[in-house]
Formats: sequence, structure tokens, C-alpha cells
Amino acid sequence: MSIMRTLPLLTAAALAAGGLGLSATATATAAPADCLWASAAHPQGETVVAGGSNFTCTTDAAGPHWAQGQATSQPSTVPTPGADSNPAGLFSAGARQPGTDYDDDCVGDQLVMGVQYTFEAVAEGGGVYWKSVGPISQWTFDPGVNWPTESSRDALLACHAGSMQ
Repeated sequence: MSIMRTLPLLTAAALAAGGLGLSATATATAAPADCLWASAAHPQGETVVAGGSNFTCTTDAAGPHWAQGQATSQPSTVPTPGADSNPAGLFSAGARQPGTDYDDDCVGDQLVMGVQYTFEAVAEGGGVYWKSVGPISQWTFDPGVNWPTESSRDALLACHAGSMQ
């Protein structure tokens, strides 16, 4: 058999084998989504520091999730604006932030000040919400950061009148 005739036969055989592969059903797995921290995307496996703890981007059944790791004395490597708005689209579940006036709540006529607590973004019912997870003493503020210790709201106006705006 001549070399001229062998090459077309090898090419045809390769195409036939490749053609079989193309007809098989492809099952591509999408890459896990990035985690969000203050609107910035962080890839799976990346570790950030905030409030005196390490947080690693992972995935759980609900999607991207920050897993809190060991305590550290390193300064924060990500912004810590506080839990000052709805976390949806800004923070992935598991992210933690110090409380702000946004997190103030009323129990009867008593004002519960958000600045006294640490909050975690939790995925629930298709959304992401802040949930109190402990006292503000669990958060380590970076040097030079002075967090408010009291709400700017007045308990009488905020709670008695029923207006938390």
C-alpha cells in the first residue's frame, strides 16, 4: 500500500473514531460559583480574613458558602462595611459582619441595637439574609476602626411609634 493511500485511510479512521465520540452524550459539570464578599467575587478555595477569622470559599447544598476557619491576628483582607443592607447580591452565605443600625430591632418597646451583635449571611427561602450569631465581642476590629457602641435611633421613637425607618 502506498503512503498516499495510507494517509487518507488513517484520516478516515480517526474521523470515524472522533465521530463516535461526538455522538455520545456529553455531561459537563459547571464550575462552582464564586463567593461574594462586599460585592467582590472570590473563587472556590480562596481564603480571606475578616474580623479576626479566616473564611474559605466553599460550596454547600445552597450554593457558594463562606466556611469560617481559625482565628487569626492578621488584619482584614476584605472590606468590612458591616451588616448595613440586605446581603443578597453582596455577600454569600457564611460571610460575617459587625452589626449596624440597619440591624436594629424592637422587642415590644425595647430597642435591640444591631451594633451590639455580629451577623452572618444565611441562605433561606431562595434569598440571603442577616442573622445574629453572637455578641460584637466575637468580632475583632482592625486597628484604627472605631465601631459605634450605640444605635443612632431613639428607642421611644423607633419602637413605641412602631417606625424602624
